[in-house]
Amino acid sequence: MFTYILFILPFMLLAAWASMRVKGTFAKYSQVPVRSGMSGAETARMILDAAGVQGVQIRETRGLLSDHYNPVNRTVNLSSEVLRGRSVAAVGVAAHEVGHAIQHAYGYKPMVVRSALVPATSLASQMAFPMIFLGFFLHIPGLAVLAVACYAVAVLFHLVTLPVEFDASHRAVKILEASGAVAPDEMVGVRKTLFAAGFTYVAATLVAVAELIYWLLLLQGER
Repeated sequence: MFTYILFILPFMLLAAWASMRVKGTFAKYSQVPVRSGMSGAETARMILDAAGVQGVQIRETRGLLSDHYNPVNRTVNLSSEVLRGRSVAAVGVAAHEVGHAIQHAYGYKPMVVRSALVPATSLASQMAFPMIFLGFFLHIPGLAVLAVACYAVAVLFHLVTLPVEFDASHRAVKILEASGAVAPDEMVGVRKTLFAAGFTYVAATLVAVAELIYWLLLLQGER
């Protein structure tokens, strides 16, 4: 256990720092009003209309930075701070989530792959750690191999998520620049907010990859 903590701790600290940074960046630019006066909800609807994407609903969801796009029911779910906010941060986050809706509508391949991986990832994530405990700590080699294979599926999901998130932010920036909803000098805050959010996915992926490497090394040692 000590070796595991020593191996994973730097990446866990990086992930914690990334989480703190995105919250701090969002809080900072939530205090910067966007001069167009548009709310996150209005921005989302404007972008959807401009992209010709129909049938997507914009809903409110609870929790700070809980914003997400649900491809199952085609809803853009925005937290209260983003939905009603008329700040640089709110507009940027709303545009990012709409970027996912546009990806879905246009059949963006990495998003298609990620969606296809969701059922397998959910099952693998639930099974991985119980099997890791049974396989490694009770020395059942076959179960340990299966546990690492399950965890590899979860890592694959993390890796596929990265291009999906970066592409959504790229689309958001391009659309906001072209629409004029955000002035050029305000785009600095949008980019910083989206970059901070994107880095949390990078940090989470590094944690997952580091854990997979640890279990692979441990599996090698078991042989």
